[in-house]
Amino acid sequence: MSADLTGKVAVVTGSGRGLGRAYAEALAAAGAAVVVNDVEAVAAHETVAQVERAGGRAVAVVAPVGPTETAERLVATAVEAFGRLDVLVANAGVLRDRVLWKTSDEDFDLVVGTHLRGAFTTGRAAAVRLREQGDGGRIVLVGSPAGQHGNFGQTSYAAAKAGIVAMARTWSLELARANVTVNAIVPTAITAMTATIPLYAPVAEAYARGEPLPPVVRRDHALGGPEDVAPLVVWLASDDAADVTGQAIAIGGDRLALYAHPTEVEVAFRDGGWTADAIAEAWRTTFAPHRQASGIVLPPLPEG
Repeated sequence: MSADLTGKVAVVTGSGRGLGRAYAEALAAAGAAVVVNDVEAVAAHETVAQVERAGGRAVAVVAPVGPTETAERLVATAVEAFGRLDVLVANAGVLRDRVLWKTSDEDFDLVVGTHLRGAFTTGRAAAVRLREQGDGGRIVLVGSPAGQHGNFGQTSYAAAKAGIVAMARTWSLELARANVTVNAIVPTAITAMTATIPLYAPVAEAYARGEPLPPVVRRDHALGGPEDVAPLVVWLASDDAADVTGQAIAIGGDRLALYAHPTEVEVAFRDGGWTADAIAEAWRTTFAPHRQASGIVLPPLPEG
């Protein structure tokens, strides 16, 4: 990679495996020192070992994200081990997919607490440190297509991911004067998590065998490996992206895309306000042609 992050220090939550590990390794390859975080000690220390074998610098913090104590410990570790903090990648997450009527309080709280509260507490701790340093910085939050479109069986996950993008846009305003950019990425990749989806099990098996993925998978389904997503994180952490903030950027396989901010697609006015009958008529004549679809729509995968 051409981006030079020499002298920078990054915290990457949920970086024991999968996409998080790819982010940590790519940031380290670009020159950054990395604080690796995961709830599983073996996974976290293996990522550190991988970074060090490649000539990089990394330390591990084994703790679940969500609690303020973890967030503050991550920032403190960056400062104690490497002298400063420049980049936060709030990646940690967990899934408990259930349809609405089968979603328990415990599952909902775990998913929202890890994704949304975890991004909030780590983002807040990073913002405090970055403002104190006075040198600017980067915060990268991790969204999902489910948060942009909704997805069957993912109430808690979609809600958390939608909230993460809204936080990124809000923080981009609040931290602009401190020269801290805040963006959300919307990654898609073949990981152990993806392999559990029946539709993608054959694709994941082919990828594991080292077989080339067909264009419909890499382009229309935006699926490649975690290494296809990591360059976006490195670029957002670099000086080249200093003027990019408040954006939701999708990447996966061969596909790179910019999501629009939510916007009004049609507007109508009625002097004196609206009645239910007037709304019904306006819906039929003005709004119905612009109704928005829910859910992620993808083309069929090739046979075999």
